[in-house]
This record gives sequence, structure tokens and C-alpha cells, in this order.
Amino acid sequence: MASSLFLKRLKSLYPVRAATNGTIHVPVSSHNGSSSGGRIFPRRNPWYLVAAVAFTIPDIFQYEVRNIEGETAHGVDVKQQTRLVARKMREALFKSGLTSGYPRVINSLIALHDVMPVEFRETACTRDTSVSINEYEKRGAVCFQSIYGQTAEETQNLLDRIYPDMGWFSKTIGYGLTYGHTDILSPLETSYSLVAALIAGGTPRQITWHLDGAQRSGATQDEIRAVRQIAMEVTGLSRIEWTPESVPEVRNLE
Repeated sequence: MASSLFLKRLKSLYPVRAATNGTIHVPVSSHNGSSSGGRIFPRRNPWYLVAAVAFTIPDIFQYEVRNIEGETAHGVDVKQQTRLVARKMREALFKSGLTSGYPRVINSLIALHDVMPVEFRETACTRDTSVSINEYEKRGAVCFQSIYGQTAEETQNLLDRIYPDMGWFSKTIGYGLTYGHTDILSPLETSYSLVAALIAGGTPRQITWHLDGAQRSGATQDEIRAVRQIAMEVTGLSRIEWTPESVPEVRNLE
């Protein structure tokens, strides 16, 4: 159980600039190769995604719903925002499964489902099951490039070299089917979810990859440092002790 005081502290760590309600515009070309149009993502402080992925606490959903209910004086649609938070939490947990393991994610989703009001539960697959595997491979290559930038070729070559199946799976299933799905989480929110899962798993190399990826997706260094800190504090509940080497610092990519 996490106290309200602890959850309030976690939420306060994320910079106010990006914690205000509003919208984020993400060009479609960031993931599926199209240069037309874009998607609008309602903006909320993403602390609850990071906390839920790093160490699932059902209290997090209920705490964030109470925060939403407290915003009614500002004209917030409580049902709409609650549904948004519910969908984002499920998707963040699902996307984290490739790094934290799906048995853990299944248990996390069960815990979330048990406290989820019926009207906010998902009843249909959110991904387009008619898309071909070849199309997902193409989308994955675009998504991979957007996250890894100038290191994309080097990283993809590494994955292909250590085991060709790993390279194919990462690009097609990881970045095409799983991470490249941006109908619910923005690319930046996806990066935050991956950072949280990797910190919980203690994998420094990949933490560095996705701290960098979050910058390429538009986060400031202060925002990424906040995400790193939230994940470390939440996983600290399970008495994990960090060393300077196990959780790399945020690098300046400019």
C-alpha cells in the first residue's frame, strides 16, 4: 500500500510546465510513415504511468481518479478523463511487458481490472488485427528510427548480429506492433513507460537507450530526470538498492 502523501510527492516531481491540462500534437509520420495529418493527445501529468509500470499499485489509479474529481471546478469532464487514464494505464502496462515480462504484466492488469469500474473496462482489441506482418515491419523501422535517431542503424545491427530473430522480433513485434501503436499513448508516454520498466528491471544499457529516446520524442531533461526519479522511488518500495552504475544519468543530446 502506498500512502496518499507518497503518491502526492511522486506526482509533484514532474515539472509543472508539462503537467497542465491541454493537448499534444503528434504527427502521424512519427510512427507509421505517413506525412499527413496527426493525432491530438490530451495532456496529463504522466507520473501515474511511470509509477504503475515501475511497481504496480492499484492505489495509483484510484488516487489519480480522485485528482480528476477535484478538477471539476476547472471544467474537467470527469468520465472522459477517467476513461483516458484507465486506457493509458492499461496500454502502458501492456507495452512494458516486452521489457518486464508478460506474466508480471498479466498480474498487474488483473490488479488494475479488479479496481476498474465496469464502464471504464476495455471490451475490444485496440490494435488493428487486419494489418499484415510486413506492414508492421515497415512501421517498426520508422518507429525505431524515431526513438534511436543517429544510433538506430548501429543498434539494429547489434540486434541482428547477436541473433537475427531478435533483430526481426524487436523491429516488427516490438516497435511495429507494440510500441508503434500510438492511438492511446503518445510516443513520449511510451518512452516514459519503457524507462520505468527498464529501471525496475535494472538494465543500464537499455535505460540509456530510452532516456535518450525520450529526449528525441520531445521531453526536456528536467522531465526525463523526473521520470527517472519517480521510477526509482517507486521501485524503492520493494527495497531495491540502486548504485550509480545501475541507473544511468540523463545525457544531453543537444
